[in-house]
Parts: sequence; C-alpha cells; structure tokens
Amino acid sequence: MKRRVLFICTHNSARSQIAEGLLRHLGNERFEVFSAGTEATLVRPMAIQAMAEQGIDISHQQSKELDRYLDEPFDDVITVCDTAAEACPVFPGATRHRHWSFEDPSKATGSETEQLGVYRQVRDEIRSRIENELLSDTH
Repeated sequence: MKRRVLFICTHNSARSQIAEGLLRHLGNERFEVFSAGTEATLVRPMAIQAMAEQGIDISHQQSKELDRYLDEPFDDVITVCDTAAEACPVFPGATRHRHWSFEDPSKATGSETEQLGVYRQVRDEIRSRIENELLSDTH
C-alpha cells in the first residue's frame, strides 16, 4: 500500500511543487504524492528550471487549492512554509502532521542567476528533509 503524502504551501507555486516532484521521483512508487496551497496560482518557471537540472520534470504539475483534499486520508501532511502552517486547516484524516520551514524562493532578489541560486538551495534543503525524514522512515 502506498504512503499518501500532501505538501502544503501558501501559493503551491514553488516549495510544495518541488517537494511533490522530488518525493514522486525519489520514492520509487512507494508514495502517492500531492501538493496544494491555501491559494492556487501557478508553478514558477524557476522552480521548474531548478528541478529540470536534477532530471525531474515538474512542468506538468499544476497549482491546486487545499480544499480539494480536506476529506481525503493522508499518512503525512507537511507544511513547507510558515504562513501555510499558520493558515492550514486541521486534516482529521492525517496520521502525521509535520512542518518544514523553508525560505520562499519566489521572494529572492538580484539577478536571474542569483534568484535561481535560491531555488536550487531550497530544492536541495527539501531533498535532504525528504531523504532523512520520509525515505528513511519505516512508518
């Protein structure tokens, strides 16, 4: 049986999309992965680019609103930004709630190269948390 994981961020445009793509790629079919936001917007091009550098295509992913998942069961509901952690509703069907705080790469300033560097850093931090807390977890 696949472990169901939902990643939540405010706009479902970068951090939660990166997390969804990474776990889907690294989880080797052991996970059913979703992401959503308290508001739906669009998947940021720099998030797509940072993931493509790792050989992971998230260009087909779409930004989704959280409400569509409220009545579904999840093994893990993980907020990946502080604002979503504060605004996130309770998921009664979730076995575990986790909060991982990551910098918002969409707020990065500077040149395009500098901004992309922030997306890469956040991507790598998310990957580390996934590897250390989800892929090594025996639940």
